[in-house]
Amino acid sequence: MNRWYGSLPAPEIATQLTERSVLCLPIGSYEQHGPHLPLHTDTVIATQFTNRLIDRYGNQHDLWALPALPYGLSMEHSWALGTVSLRIGALATLLNAIVGEFARATPARRLLIVNGHGGNRGVLEAVGYELQATHQVRVCIIHPSSLSTAHATSTPPEIHAGVKETSIMLTLAPNDVHLNRLPETFAADPAHRDETQRLIRDRGTTWPWSSGDDRIASLGIIGGDPRLASAELGEAIITSALDASDQVLQHL
Repeated sequence: MNRWYGSLPAPEIATQLTERSVLCLPIGSYEQHGPHLPLHTDTVIATQFTNRLIDRYGNQHDLWALPALPYGLSMEHSWALGTVSLRIGALATLLNAIVGEFARATPARRLLIVNGHGGNRGVLEAVGYELQATHQVRVCIIHPSSLSTAHATSTPPEIHAGVKETSIMLTLAPNDVHLNRLPETFAADPAHRDETQRLIRDRGTTWPWSSGDDRIASLGIIGGDPRLASAELGEAIITSALDASDQVLQHL
């Protein structure tokens, strides 16, 4: 990929970037993902999806990759060692500062935020309005996992570190997946389904849920047994999200 913003010499900003250039900002998180996936799972997903997006559409839509923002809002996982979470104000301030600097330093006036962590979604939707109004840039946020039309089949809903997310990591970063670290006695609990629906998926109510809550999670996993994951499913999820991204980029 030859569209790394950071690889450009300073004088080429004026010749390579225009008002229609799209700056692509991956944002992830550092948080527990069970015993089998790494803390930086969501950052890997956001970064690698951005890379694939630019490999496929970079010339067509004039896309440029920015360095990933590795931290997000992960308070639902703060019970676990290793989780690092920003607070809402800190993330909003950081995004405003970053976008403001790129608006000052470049002619680009289009921003695509590629979000790899579900917990970032709410604040990104709100901050997007502020970024657009304050810095006069067109803003779009995509959530690759939600954009995909490929789905994992499991009894518990796929929320975190289950079949779906593990499959994506088997595609994007297989060396970071360690299924052998799951205890032999581990099993996805079908009883989690109703509480997961009530606490997380019900669009009519919002609860501050936790992946440490044994009513919805086992070993910090909310979803199907990760040992049922496959790189083939992960590739289908990523590919279908990339297919859907073309229309998003056309609108942007």
